[in-house]
Amino acid sequence: MNVPVKVVYRNLLPQYKEGVQGEVRLLSGKLDKFHPDIISCRIVVEMPHKHHHEGNLFRATITLNVPDKQIVVSREHPLSQIRENIYVAVRHAFDDAIRQLEEYDLVKSRDVKDHDLIPHGVVSKLFARQGYGFIEGSDGREIYFHKNSVLDGFNKLKLGIAVRFEEEEGEKGPQASTVKILRTAPTYRRRH
Repeated sequence: MNVPVKVVYRNLLPQYKEGVQGEVRLLSGKLDKFHPDIISCRIVVEMPHKHHHEGNLFRATITLNVPDKQIVVSREHPLSQIRENIYVAVRHAFDDAIRQLEEYDLVKSRDVKDHDLIPHGVVSKLFARQGYGFIEGSDGREIYFHKNSVLDGFNKLKLGIAVRFEEEEGEKGPQASTVKILRTAPTYRRRH
């Protein structure tokens, strides 16, 4: 990468920091392939706090500044197999950053409109105590999501709120791997 990469480690034991440091440097070096005009890059790898009832989480947050835009991605993974999950959080954050850099390039080159990039819908069912819900997509399909896939915080969700999501195939059908709350309403009307 042509610009210096600032890496911050928070609340990590030294052995975890040493283990993931090489992975962070390797992955950050590949970002130039997807967008050569990165102005700055900051990466935070942390274990934010201890959840005594839910287990601990690892979080990787990447902040990229490119001309006319700041890209911020954050991924969390539960602490069940320590070494594996810290790497998963880091890799998924870099995958998200790369995807957003590619989308930024498409929009900048005007090959695609910004609102066409990621599917959107509304939260149609919410099971707060169990930590999951469903999104009704713009195509009318119902997509499952888990609280860990909500980037803005699961507790901020309400029925009918507009979201964008990344879809993948789960064990029982389609599911959202990431869910982002939209600040504006979607361009379609919800069916009753």
